[in-house]
This record gives sequence, structure tokens and C-alpha cells, in this order.
Amino acid sequence: MEPQDNGQPVALITGVGDSTGAALARRFTAGGYRVAMIARNAQRLKALEEKIPGSKAYVCDVGDLDALLKTLARVKREMGAPSVLVHNAVAHTFDTFLDADPSDLERNFRVNTTALLYLARALAPDMIETGQGAIMVTGNTASHRGVPKYALFAPTKAAQRVLAEALARDLGPKGIHVGYVTIDAAIDVTWLDHEKERADWLQPPADWPHAREGYFAQPADIAEEVYHLAHQSRSTWSFDLVIRPFAESW
Repeated sequence: MEPQDNGQPVALITGVGDSTGAALARRFTAGGYRVAMIARNAQRLKALEEKIPGSKAYVCDVGDLDALLKTLARVKREMGAPSVLVHNAVAHTFDTFLDADPSDLERNFRVNTTALLYLARALAPDMIETGQGAIMVTGNTASHRGVPKYALFAPTKAAQRVLAEALARDLGPKGIHVGYVTIDAAIDVTWLDHEKERADWLQPPADWPHAREGYFAQPADIAEEVYHLAHQSRSTWSFDLVIRPFAESW
């Protein structure tokens, strides 16, 4: 199959769910891209494909590295080489090192970090050939510090961030912009019912001076920042971008 070629660039986004991933797909299609959406949930992806013009669904668990490589080859055949990659897929464990299943560490590392390596190795050569492109990675504060409940998660996000920095230093002089977006916030995802009490860890303190909305990052706003980072002028590229709600305590 010959790839589509209507003059529109291609963006590939992993981890396209109901919140940030879907918002990223909408933002990049609004910016003139055709978007390859990768996620595990076939039903949800199909629904998004029908709602987002210019998008195409590719069902794949990025932690299955062989399947990931096959999916990337299919994207290239059907849509052409992506000029933008957004690695938004995430695997996490919220438990202490004594209580969590040790195998979770390897699973989380495979999705968060090893998959990024495979994605970059598959897509960066085409970007290098054209002398332009962008690789964006969505992260969180777990990539900067370890806390007890993130013992099997934070190390994988820290490794992800350091890998992204290595990519940035390697690819930057070749015209490829690599950026890491640390989201220091709870994300206002669709499966949280605004009319019901949220879990304790999502509740602001009793003496919180702001409305509840000040505590959450909106997926569309996160997508806007990622899109902006991917399109910065070459004279002012950023690598580390930290974003948080105005009322977040830090």
C-alpha cells in the first residue's frame, strides 16, 4: 500500500485514551496533521477515529516491542513517515517496594522507557534525512524524585527523562527537537465524575483557597503546551518544560 500523501505532515501519538491522548490527537489534527493514534483499547480508538477527522487508529500495546515495531512499519506504509512523535503512553504502579509486585518495574520500564527507545530508533532516521522533526515525551514529577508509593514507577520515568535528554543532545544538532513535558498536576480525566466525591488523593486540602478546578490540569491545555513545544522556533528550543495549575503548591 502506498502511503497517503496530501501534503499534510504526520504525527504519531502513543497512549491515546479519553483524556490527554485524545486531546493531543485533536490538537495536532487541528494544526493540519494526519494523526496515527496508538493505544491498546480497540473500541475506544475506533470511536476516536470516527470523531477526529484526519486520525487513524492503530491498536497496539507499546510494551509489546515486536508488535510496536510492526505497527510503526504499518504506519509508515499507510500514512508516511511521521515528522512528530508524542510518547504519551504510560504504565504505572502506586505502591511501596515491599507491597508491589517486582515484575511491575520491568513492565513499567518497557512501556515508559524502552518503548521510547524503539520509537526513536524507528522514526528518527526519517526525521534526520529531512533535517527536521520533533519528539515530545509527556512525563510527571515522578521523573524528578522518588517517593515511597512510586518506588516501581519513578525509576522508570526518571530513566525516560534521561533517555529523552540523551536523544535531545544527539538529535538537536541534526534538526530534531526533543522535549520533555513534566505535568505537575492531577489531570482532569473524563472518568472522574465531577458530581461525586473523588478519591482522597485527588482532594485539595480543607483550607484550599481556590475552587476545585484550580487543582486539575485540563487535557486540552496540556495538549496546547505540547503542540507549542513541538513548534518552537529553532532559535529558542526548550527541553524541560514543567507545567502545573496556577494553584498547585510546589
